[in-house]
Amino acid sequence: MSLVTTHVLDTATGRPAPGIEVVLEGGGKIVAKGRTDDDGRIRDLGPETLPAGVYRLTFDTGAYLGPDAFFPEVSLTFRITDPQAHHHVPLLLSPFAYSTYRGS
Repeated sequence: MSLVTTHVLDTATGRPAPGIEVVLEGGGKIVAKGRTDDDGRIRDLGPETLPAGVYRLTFDTGAYLGPDAFFPEVSLTFRITDPQAHHHVPLLLSPFAYSTYRGS
């Protein structure tokens, strides 16, 4: 399993958000890219190990929400302090708001 995984839920529809491209960056480089599946998840985003450091997940929400999207992109920056621990970073998305948390 990837050290970093994500899940996007469309809170306006109460359903998963499929087909959203997600980029994982760290150390100024792209570490991995993926696209949410029919359940809104990316289970295999990047390697099984990453060094401690600051990372960013960037979600192409504009492609999902449409050309008039208020948030055409969402970037979530987080820190990995334990390179052995799984890091699940969900995104709850609606047309005019988003939120996140450290999942399990």
